[in-house]
Amino acid sequence: MRTLDALYEAQKIAFSPFVFQTAATLLDLNVLEVIENHRQDRLTIDQLESHVDVSKYGLTVLLEMAIAANIVEKDQEGRLALTKVGYSILKDEMTRVNLNFTRDVCYLGLHNLTDAIKNGKPEGLKMIGDWSTVYEGLSQLPDHIKKSWFEFDHFYSDNAFSTALEIIFKANPKMIFDIGGNTGKWAIASAKYNDEVNVKIIDLPGQINVAQQNINKIESIANRVSYEALNILDPKSEIPEGADVYWMSQFLDCFSEQEIESILLKIKKNAKKDSDVYIMETFIDDQDFPAASFSLIATSLYFTAIANGNSKMYSKSVFKYIIEKAGFETVNEYRLNDSGYHTILHCKLKS
Repeated sequence: MRTLDALYEAQKIAFSPFVFQTAATLLDLNVLEVIENHRQDRLTIDQLESHVDVSKYGLTVLLEMAIAANIVEKDQEGRLALTKVGYSILKDEMTRVNLNFTRDVCYLGLHNLTDAIKNGKPEGLKMIGDWSTVYEGLSQLPDHIKKSWFEFDHFYSDNAFSTALEIIFKANPKMIFDIGGNTGKWAIASAKYNDEVNVKIIDLPGQINVAQQNINKIESIANRVSYEALNILDPKSEIPEGADVYWMSQFLDCFSEQEIESILLKIKKNAKKDSDVYIMETFIDDQDFPAASFSLIATSLYFTAIANGNSKMYSKSVFKYIIEKAGFETVNEYRLNDSGYHTILHCKLKS
């Protein structure tokens, strides 16, 4: 790379918050939508002004930045159109979910990343609430932050459920422990998939309350779902016995390597010899596309600055090492190509 090109790339980094805010503001003000709707008869800035509630000055500064950032393009007559990047920002679901999550959950807190790295604590969490970890406050987040958090969480899990259910129910389990059950989506999907299965959700009290409210609305399954409020990091807490399947969907990445091992050891303590442990994760080294890997690697800094200060998105090799260290072996590995992001590790106790 030439020095001038490197300098240009460095400026993109230096001013990247300006580009991010420009994209978010153009979405908020419906400017990208209007430009796209008039892609056949391309509008100039003067013409665009009559279609949106934004001054010509406001449009000018925003669109000049958008053009420089390759979000919008302008022809020699001054007519505007979205680039493929701009179209992705407007229409791509993954981009929308990631952008809202970054803006509403992470943006202010990332300012405290340096302190978070130094102290090993989520120093940016104070920007959205007064908790030691974000998980303690999920049910209490302001509505717009809560919406963005759960949309992000569900986007990277819900589309994998149909294939995951087929895998888990090959052995026809009668009792599933859904560890880190969150809002109850997996428990609901499991109970609907099989009329005979029972599911126990194990999670923090706040999440249990939310899950119970959601599940109690569905009379056909409510009597087959039970709950156990548990702080899994409490050294005195125990995961009870009785499960055929222990299911953890994008749960263990919320913990440090040492904490992941301690959770697996708690499962091991009371598990039946033939119990199955299924771990579904989005591993940074197991993605088909660079955009997915980039998104996951960036998400690690959310854990550092906002969530808990000590977890991250992991590689598959690290997880397998921890699984082995905790006394389990990975007997099967399923790459969920339909979801595009997920891998399920099927584990059993070492014989």
